[in-house]
Amino acid sequence: MIKDTTKEKINDLIVRYPCLVDCRSDLEVAVNVICDCYRSGGKILVCGNGGSASDSEHIVGELMKGFLKKRPIKENFYNRLKETCPEYADYLRDNLQGALPAISLMNAVSLNSAFANDQAPDLAMAQQVLGLAKEGDVLLGISTSGNSENVIYAISVAKAKKVKTIGLIGGRECRMQKLSDVSIRVPEIETYKIQELHLPIYHMLCIAAENEFFDN
Repeated sequence: MIKDTTKEKINDLIVRYPCLVDCRSDLEVAVNVICDCYRSGGKILVCGNGGSASDSEHIVGELMKGFLKKRPIKENFYNRLKETCPEYADYLRDNLQGALPAISLMNAVSLNSAFANDQAPDLAMAQQVLGLAKEGDVLLGISTSGNSENVIYAISVAKAKKVKTIGLIGGRECRMQKLSDVSIRVPEIETYKIQELHLPIYHMLCIAAENEFFDN
C-alpha cells in the first residue's frame, strides 16, 4: 500500500486540475503499479511520438535524479565508494542522488534508426521492449490519439513479456484504452490540450514515486 502522503499528491493534482476528478481511480492504480515495480527491483520504460517523445525524456529525467527531494545516496554505498575510490568518495557522495530506474525508448537513436531502416519503422519501440523489459517492469506508453501503432506494438510485446502497461491518452475511444493494464484518459480531444494535462499527471506520478522511496 502507498503512503497517505502519496495519496495526498493525487488529491493535490485533482484540486489543481478539477477536470481530472474522473481519472482519480486510474491515477491511484497507476501509482501503485509504479511503486510495486520499484519495490520488486524493476524499472520503468517510457515511449511516445513527437511531443510525447519529449514527455518520455522529461519523465526519465524526473525519476533518475532528485525531483522535489535531494535523495542522498545510502550510507552502505558510500562506504563501498570509500573502499574503491577513497580520494573522491566524498565528492561522489555529496553530488550523486538516489535514482528510480527509468529508460526512455526514444533516445536510442542509432538502434531506432537502424531497426527502422533494416526491419520495420513501426517496431523500433517494440524491439527495445523485447530486449530490455523483464517481468516486474512497467511500460508507460504516451499517445494523444491512443492509436499510435508503434506504441501499441510496444505495449503488445510488453504484455507478452508479463510487463505491466500504463497508457497515458486523450478523451477519445481508442485501442490503447482497452490494451493497457491501466489507462489514464484525460478529458480533452485536441492534441495540445491533452498534452497540457499529461504533464501535471506524469509530474504527479514521479513525485508520488519519489515520496514512497526517499525521505525528506
